[in-house]
Parts: sequence; C-alpha cells; structure tokens
Amino acid sequence: MTENVIVTKTYSFAVRVVKFCFEMQDKKREYVISRQLLKSGTSIGANIEEAQGAISKAEFIAKAQISLKEAKETKYWLRLIQDADVYQNELSEPLLKDCIEIIIILTSILKSSKENSKK
Repeated sequence: MTENVIVTKTYSFAVRVVKFCFEMQDKKREYVISRQLLKSGTSIGANIEEAQGAISKAEFIAKAQISLKEAKETKYWLRLIQDADVYQNELSEPLLKDCIEIIIILTSILKSSKENSKK
C-alpha cells in the first residue's frame, strides 16, 4: 500500500501544532490565539482523514475544500503569532513553511479532483 502524502503531512503537521500551542500556553500563558491555531491546525488533517472515507467525489471535494480553508486560517494565525511577536521557537518558521506547502498540495488536489469530476 502506498503512502498518502497529504494524510501523512497533515497528521505530522497537527502533531507539531499541538506541541507548539501547548508550549506557547505553558511558557507565555497565551490561550486565545494558541487555541485558534490549535483548532485550525488540527482540523486540516481531520478533514483530510474524513475525505479519505468519502462516499462520492463531491463529498471528497467538499472535505478537501474545508481542509484548504483551515490551512489558510492556520497560515494566518502562524503569521500573526510571528509578526506580533507573540511567541517564537524552533518550530515557528518550519510550521509556517509546511503550512504553505500543505496549501499548495491541497490546491493541486482540489484542482485535479474538480477537473476529474467534470469528465
């Protein structure tokens, strides 16, 4: 069985988001923004997992679209945390780069899925 790259990437990303948020809460006592990031950052992979069990192409596209939306929100929170000097550690920049990569992959998946569903 071949590895599903987006499933693996989004799960790994979610694990690192959880660790980043818990550390931010512990060291900075920051709960509002970290909770927003935690929710959106883990939702990406959760919706991708749901998309894997979709019963139709339309359902797959809908779940993947939600994942893309959540990835874009996550990018926003990561940029805000960085630019407002809320918290920085060794995960800050790699998380933002990985989030952008996930957005690119999801955009590509959605583009090809939508094209294939028209055939």
